[in-house]
Amino acid sequence: MNYYYIEYRFRGYPKRYLKSLIHEISKKFGVKGAIKSRPVPHITLYGPFETNHSYTVFRAIERVAKRYKLTPFTIDGFGSKVSNNIQVIVAKITPSAELIRLRIELAKELNRIVQSENRQPWDDEREYWFHSTIAMKDIDGKFDAIQKYLGKQNQPLIHQHLVRITVLNRKRKIISEYDLLLQRWLNRRQALSNHWWRKTMNHLSDYRNLPRERHSFLERAKKVLLFWKK
Repeated sequence: MNYYYIEYRFRGYPKRYLKSLIHEISKKFGVKGAIKSRPVPHITLYGPFETNHSYTVFRAIERVAKRYKLTPFTIDGFGSKVSNNIQVIVAKITPSAELIRLRIELAKELNRIVQSENRQPWDDEREYWFHSTIAMKDIDGKFDAIQKYLGKQNQPLIHQHLVRITVLNRKRKIISEYDLLLQRWLNRRQALSNHWWRKTMNHLSDYRNLPRERHSFLERAKKVLLFWKK
């Protein structure tokens, strides 16, 4: 049986912000549940699960992903929940209608492939809890204190787009990513490449009718030249 985990991984400022917060909470309250393995801020989309139908899984992800390009969401404050008898403190994610539909369609496709005993209970939930974990597992005696501390911090409000769907193995290493904007699979090397990430971001700028990164750099350069010509 092959093991898979499907998520969205943050990049850039949101990744740095959430990762810094995970380490801050861990150090301040002496909790390690979220940093036992290297913390990678993410949103779970499906799984983890096991199946023998690997090819079918990747085809199902692609089939759903091809229906979406602009898939916005917002990191919107902090929250908490008891999930499977585990207390979890999170950054709340407010999904767009597009992200909600994408996850429902993804779960529907994969539930046809993955037998119920090999998948997670939340994969059958229509009212899915979108979040990014900050602290979990060893926080029972410090749950209220962490909540109170985060309540006094500036509440994040960060607008983002889900631009890739990441497939991980049992060790939580990237196998491949499907890029919604480029409409193609990226292997592990490409998924981690800044070159390919710039391609993704430039396509996002095009779809949102915003200047591409290199265009905005040229505009700034022109302004500097004009300043020195005066």
